[in-house]
Amino acid sequence: MSSTAEPALEPSTPAGRVDIVLLAEPRGFCAGVEMAIKALAWMVRSFPGPVYCYDEIVHNKLVVDRFKAQGVVFIDSIDEVPPGSPIMLSAHGSPPAILEAARARGSYVVDSVCPLVTKVHHEVKVRTGKGYRIVYVGHEGHEEAVGTMAVAPDAIDRVESVEEVAALGHIEQPVALLAQTTLSHRDWEGVAVAVKARFPDVWTPGRSDLCFATTNRQAALMELAHRCDVIVVIGSANSSNTRALEQLAIEEGCERVYRINGVEELPDNLTGIVGVTAGASAPEELVTEVVEFLAPLNGIELVHVTDEDEYFPPPRNIRDLQSSIEMASTVLLGGTLLDRPVMDDRALGASDVLASLSK
Repeated sequence: MSSTAEPALEPSTPAGRVDIVLLAEPRGFCAGVEMAIKALAWMVRSFPGPVYCYDEIVHNKLVVDRFKAQGVVFIDSIDEVPPGSPIMLSAHGSPPAILEAARARGSYVVDSVCPLVTKVHHEVKVRTGKGYRIVYVGHEGHEEAVGTMAVAPDAIDRVESVEEVAALGHIEQPVALLAQTTLSHRDWEGVAVAVKARFPDVWTPGRSDLCFATTNRQAALMELAHRCDVIVVIGSANSSNTRALEQLAIEEGCERVYRINGVEELPDNLTGIVGVTAGASAPEELVTEVVEFLAPLNGIELVHVTDEDEYFPPPRNIRDLQSSIEMASTVLLGGTLLDRPVMDDRALGASDVLASLSK
């Protein structure tokens, strides 16, 4: 792909062809998704199949299908796992009872929960331990919301609208306000204002619960939205942050917005200026395929908002497994442990790992 440094362009619709693609940056995999995909790939490479994964590892059809092809079995209940099998828990965070059941049943259990979700779980534990009632802003039925609410089910109320805040019963305890990490700012702000108006002394975290990657992708979309005839959002329908991008593009007035799993879902009659972005669980290979399909006459302009250098290391037991394999390989090959090569996980991209699974 090429990039241009064209000046700001007004939307136009040249007949029959895409003029230019405005490519959002950042887009695609966030640090939590990177960590989870690499961790599951390590399990696939390290254990005889099948490896079991509770819930989808991340909300993306291509990612899930790629792992299914490698023998990963995605399950809705730990009871589906044969005793003694390796188990992965998804990046969205699992209820405490699920983690306990997995440890009782599995031979090797990896919890790939995103650290940002872990932060919210910790806040729930600390606040409820101090006597607070939690008002949690999150989508009904979303795995992250289900897992978070299960941390303290008797001390938490879930809301996702101003009306639901108004319908809350009388709360005598002090109130703490927490959120699903993948909410859009528009989902969050109005509800948060309503909670603070009703409970003026509400406690909120010093650092927002909203995921930095979700915020950054929305900011990049905002930068390109008003310049485009068409917006393409790549990501699956059950991805909360992807749907937030789609909704944001619609609310910003873009007349043609396509949320797609892959290039095969795009119409072949797009024209003018096309903006392209991808949700936090969408692989870069899908972006490449879309841009190649659009074949813009005047190339690609990167719409850069910020750099992301956040990195989440693999879960500890994956790191221990990696170290054991490195040491065993070194000894078997006649090397010394002091000089053994150490893999730099940070330099290994999840998109490359995912692509290697199809070879």
